[in-house]
Amino acid sequence: MSGHSKWHNIKLRKGKADAQRGQLFTKLSKEIIVAARSGSPDPEANFRLKMAVAKARDNNMPADTIKRSIARAGGAGKADVLDEIRYEGYGPGGVAVIVDAVTDNRNRTASEMRYVFSRNGGNLGESGSVGWLFEERGVIALPTRAQERGTTSISEDELLECAVVEGVIDVQREGDTADVITEPRALGTVRAAIEQTLLAPRGLEVISASLELVARTMLPVSAADAPAVLKFLDALEEHDDVTHVYSNADIPIAVLEALA
Repeated sequence: MSGHSKWHNIKLRKGKADAQRGQLFTKLSKEIIVAARSGSPDPEANFRLKMAVAKARDNNMPADTIKRSIARAGGAGKADVLDEIRYEGYGPGGVAVIVDAVTDNRNRTASEMRYVFSRNGGNLGESGSVGWLFEERGVIALPTRAQERGTTSISEDELLECAVVEGVIDVQREGDTADVITEPRALGTVRAAIEQTLLAPRGLEVISASLELVARTMLPVSAADAPAVLKFLDALEEHDDVTHVYSNADIPIAVLEALA
């Protein structure tokens, strides 16, 4: 997994993302709107919408807000004219980056993306310039070590059993967390299996579960270069129109913990 995904989860665990919750809900709402417009407004009949709604629930978005977002996709209330745009390029140290955005002004967002890239030592590339380095996967992040007394941790053998679940591609453990990588369509069923067999009996919960672009090959980032890389990736993620930031940055978990 990219260093930025782990960085994001570390900040969530340490409570350093609460100030951005209002902005997060706005972004999640945009994701739901464009997902609902891509197919049926029924999450059970629209896989993309189902995943967007699940992500919103994981981030404690109120059910009424989710319903309003789906309704807005059908024209209820304010008529949103939203376009999906993907930007590709490189950051400090040659880190490959893909940015997904949803905007009501393509020209403004493009100009601001160029500014964020150039100001932070990056280069905005052409469409397809780095896309070939990534592939779509389901990613389930889960805790492996219990934080409360009396609750057992997940053993290495138990974690490896996840690898034989249908739809699972890989299981990667680092520190007190693990990432279960799945085929995109298997994300929901694999998550349900993990929650039932591993997490619920221990009183644990999934940290996050979403469809992501996962790098085919990671690029190691040194401790010296990590602050600049994370500053750049955070600047992208904090932009109001950006919904996803993916990179092939491989930053050691110890370095991320120290910087958080």
